[in-house]
Amino acid sequence: MDQIIARGLVFYGRHGVLEAEKNTLQRFEIDLILYKDLRDAAEKDELDYTVNYADIFYDVREIVEKQSFNLIETLAGEICQMILAKYPVETAEVTVYKPCAPVDGEFKYFAVKIERSRK
Repeated sequence: MDQIIARGLVFYGRHGVLEAEKNTLQRFEIDLILYKDLRDAAEKDELDYTVNYADIFYDVREIVEKQSFNLIETLAGEICQMILAKYPVETAEVTVYKPCAPVDGEFKYFAVKIERSRK
C-alpha cells in the first residue's frame, strides 16, 4: 500500500497525569504514516485523489493544542480516530513523542505508536 508520510510535526500541549503537566505547555512531536492507494493521484496529478497534508497538520494541531489527555496513548488514539473519520485513508499510523516527560534521568523521548485501520 502507498504511504503519505509526515514526520516531526511539533506542537505544544498539556498532556500528562501530573498536575504540572496539565498547567505547563510541553513539546510533543508527531509522526504520521497514512496508507492509501495513490495510483489515481499519481496518474491524474490532482489533489482530489490524495490527502491534503496541510489540512491534516492543522487538524492534528487542533487535537494536541486544544485538548488535554492523561496519556499519550489516548492522544495518539484520538488522532487516529480523527484521521480515519475525516480522510480517505485505509490505515493511519500515529507516533506521539514526549521528549520532556517528567522522568528523572537522561533520555531522548518516550513515545507511543498506534496503528488503526478501517473495518
